[in-house]
Amino acid sequence: MEPPNLYPVKLYVYDLSKGLARRLSPIMLGKQLEGIWHTSIVVHKDEFYFGVGGISSCPPGGTLLGPPDSVVDVGSTEVTEELFQEYLSSLRESLFRSESYNVFENNCNTFTNEVVQFLTGRKIPSYITDLPSEILSTPFGQALRTFLDPRIQPPEGSPVGPPNGQS
Repeated sequence: MEPPNLYPVKLYVYDLSKGLARRLSPIMLGKQLEGIWHTSIVVHKDEFYFGVGGISSCPPGGTLLGPPDSVVDVGSTEVTEELFQEYLSSLRESLFRSESYNVFENNCNTFTNEVVQFLTGRKIPSYITDLPSEILSTPFGQALRTFLDPRIQPPEGSPVGPPNGQS
């Protein structure tokens, strides 16, 4: 019996803050963050990622973000390109439709974690998947959520600007 083909699986990690999170998080959040992580998966010669436009792909390192800040080898898979494309198609119709994107709950890192588990049985690093709860555990994170999450709207007639008319 022939051994199965194994395909490498890489996690591309980008810091969307370009280092600002490391410098400003202690002031803004009261805790240290190393970055604001965006991740994607590279398998079968393409980079796959999830955002407000749904699931997309490009050549590795070909996103608007440029080259990744780091590359994590998450193992290898026996899943063929054809089967992987079928899997992605099912994700596009279920969990990862463009309208299901949510910066805190269903984001690029949720997508890559799901895909890595499918391909390798492993998870992506927890410092990436725990980032939304780290941010939301702070008063600034809760305020930020109000602005970034369209499902959370201030009560009718609530002031939107700074408290007590401050500017």
